Amino acid sequence: MSETTQKRATVYFDPLLHRALRIKAAETETSVSELVNEAVRSALAEDASDIETFEIREREPDYAFEDVVKDLKRRGEI
Repeated sequence: MSETTQKRATVYFDPLLHRALRIKAAETETSVSELVNEAVRSALAEDASDIETFEIREREPDYAFEDVVKDLKRRGEI
């Protein structure tokens, strides 16, 4: 990404977390910014996946807990 399209933000890290980020950045020959961008991108992708799953499961029928327990008992499974 070119520097002209990047946005600057101030983020405050726990000192130990910041130290770990700096060490990882040095070991992987990348920047702390790149590591943070990658982590945020990954978290947002996981959120998008969760939202998609919720939307799919929203169409599933609902079952009352009591009915499920009664059905399990009727089947002899509990």
